[in-house]
Amino acid sequence: MSKSGDSRPLCPVGEDSCEWLELVEELRRQVSELSELVSTDALTGLFNFRYFKMVLQAEMDRSKRSGIPTSLVIVDADHFKAVNDTFGHEIGNQALQHLADILRNEVRTTDIVCRYGGEEFAIIFPETHLNLAVKVADRIREEIASTPLKIDDGEVNLTASMGASVYMKTSILDIDDFIDSCDKYLYEAKQSGRNCICHIDYADLRAVTEVGVDERAMLFNKD
Repeated sequence: MSKSGDSRPLCPVGEDSCEWLELVEELRRQVSELSELVSTDALTGLFNFRYFKMVLQAEMDRSKRSGIPTSLVIVDADHFKAVNDTFGHEIGNQALQHLADILRNEVRTTDIVCRYGGEEFAIIFPETHLNLAVKVADRIREEIASTPLKIDDGEVNLTASMGASVYMKTSILDIDDFIDSCDKYLYEAKQSGRNCICHIDYADLRAVTEVGVDERAMLFNKD
């Protein structure tokens, strides 16, 4: 047992200094650090893709049990290749860190921000209806557009396109289908001129929840 307010265990024979307990404490620290490394993107400090998939599946499962939706937004920096080509990869990395900081600072404490890959990020909105997730994401989009990255000889203007989707108790999508649905709307945002967010029409979303399984399968092109 440990003393009140002290999480360190006491030596079983009452020694003030116990090499085995010190070794256990060091191993615990190393395990904690390794666990953080496994789940964290080194450049941005956000959660990585592996963690994203694990948490998203868990939230989808929870939505099935609770009936409360999980919303997902994928964020893609616009014209990012031009940023690298014009300013160099070091500034490109700073731009990614800048975007990560904005995402981290603008989401709610319950939301989960991950680096999806390259210049793409993902935001998981647990227990959140699509309209609220879109509202938060659009505020983030505006913050990105209005907050350029400051560099030594000027600034780099950035914008982002976003695709949003929602997973509900009645959804028939697996995790890859759910992500693909976001990618579909992200592509739509890119084709619509970038610096915008696209998602299913709310009227269509209500219609999907009101039809049966067979009809939903037809709507989502499922076999």
